[in-house]
Amino acid sequence: MVLKVEFDREEDGRWIADIPQLPGVLVYGRTKKEALATVQRLALEVLAEQMEERGEPKGFLTLSFMPA
Repeated sequence: MVLKVEFDREEDGRWIADIPQLPGVLVYGRTKKEALATVQRLALEVLAEQMEERGEPKGFLTLSFMPA
């Protein structure tokens, strides 16, 4: 699974990181690096919760984050 991370910047300088494939996975950071780390952590939490709700996966999960 490859998750595309999209970035934008607010007028006040904050960075926004968003993963469109996971609704609601959008974060702010003081730096682009901070926003990336935070959005990756949130995505992992969301995916873990989804897996827990659906039961164990049938195999290994390979996950990559691709900055846009």
